[in-house]
Amino acid sequence: MKNFIRSLQLIGAAIVLIATSLAFCLEVFHMYNVKSIELADLLLLFIYLEVMGMVGNYWSNQSIRLTYPLFIAITALARLIILQKKDVDASALIYESGAILLLAVAIVVLKLRKSKILKIDVQKGDL
Repeated sequence: MKNFIRSLQLIGAAIVLIATSLAFCLEVFHMYNVKSIELADLLLLFIYLEVMGMVGNYWSNQSIRLTYPLFIAITALARLIILQKKDVDASALIYESGAILLLAVAIVVLKLRKSKILKIDVQKGDL
């Protein structure tokens, strides 16, 4: 049963990798056809690269580092802020930037949990 579930996970990761690679190629093709590259397009390509990196890491290490989804979320929120129109409510921008700050703090906490400065002894199975 354990091997079956592992096989399903690897098949799912392969499907995500293929779909992300296809979306990446389609986005590059779209930018070529339009003959315009905008910051939102570059951020979308960066999101695709982060997803591909996360799948590659999962494939080789059989686990996902918690920072990958957090970086993807920060990039997605930054892209959302960039794509918003000027007439959007200011409170929405504050909430979105607050979410980015919260995710950045979470990344710092995750990085510091293995730091010898804080003298925290985290075992492999803890997080």
